Amino acid sequence: MEIIDKENRYFEAKKRVKDLRDFYVHLFIYVIINGFLAYLNFKDGFDTYPWMLWPLTSWGIGLLFNAVRAFRINPGFSKEWEKRKIEQILEEEQTQQRWE
Repeated sequence: MEIIDKENRYFEAKKRVKDLRDFYVHLFIYVIINGFLAYLNFKDGFDTYPWMLWPLTSWGIGLLFNAVRAFRINPGFSKEWEKRKIEQILEEEQTQQRWE
């Protein structure tokens, strides 16, 4: 049993490292591409329409979701919440079965 837990923790850590690496690659590409788009947009001056804000914003939303997954940001439904909820439901089921 202990070996299985150790393997599960290893694979979970490996997945987390992959998620973090993927996020940092995504962030690097985001900065490079959007910097280039900003250069193209404003190379003739700042009196032009800032069209580069559209890809910056829409891609930024995707990057935000990627960061939430990579850094395990989950304010409402964490693994601890899931465990507590499962225990609560199991306890309620046991209580109902006792009275039947």
